[in-house]
Amino acid sequence: MIRTSNLTKIFRTDEVETTALNKVTFEIKKGEFVAIMGPSGCGKSTLLNILGLLDNPSDGEYFFLDNEVARFSERQRARLRKENIGFVFQNFNLIDELTVFENIELPLIYLGMSSSARRKRVEEVMEQMQIVHRKKHFPLQLSGGQQQRVAVARAVVAEPRLILADEPTGNLDSSHGEEVMNLIETLNQGGTTVIIVTHSQRDAEYAQRIVQLFDGQIITENIKKTVM
Repeated sequence: MIRTSNLTKIFRTDEVETTALNKVTFEIKKGEFVAIMGPSGCGKSTLLNILGLLDNPSDGEYFFLDNEVARFSERQRARLRKENIGFVFQNFNLIDELTVFENIELPLIYLGMSSSARRKRVEEVMEQMQIVHRKKHFPLQLSGGQQQRVAVARAVVAEPRLILADEPTGNLDSSHGEEVMNLIETLNQGGTTVIIVTHSQRDAEYAQRIVQLFDGQIITENIKKTVM
């Protein structure tokens, strides 16, 4: 599903040049669950942004679904993103003025799905995430764990091939964090490819492979279990 070769990202200002990623080469197979770990500032979020087609690399190649996308325009990246990738963020990134139902529905509106089809799909996902009883609530009326459930529902409602999660339990207590990771693991067991960035060894243990980054480079890869 994903293959990178010598992926490099350099941030430049008038006075400073910072190498966030330094010739990163690796592959992620369809249906795999991969955790990316490393200290703050090692390039984890930069790598996730490039894999999620939110940014382009400075150099190197990135193949997503057999397309070389490293030099795609923003319009090309946006089309691939909305059709194939769901995002889960540490800070939930829900829209406070929209209800739970409306937040989850948003990706389907972008895809141009009819209102009846949207309603059916959103109801299915809310049932799966056990948040149907909260569908008319607004994000600020929910606990952190409930907000992250809504964020996961929004990420999966369009049935993406890939889920990218950036510190998905970072703002949650241990019990709510475990709930969210169990949800993500269930999605992976259903065939969705999952990549998480995390500082949490406990969260990383859900993955089949752990990739350690340091100073923008992969220093180790620990394969824990194989994809069935």
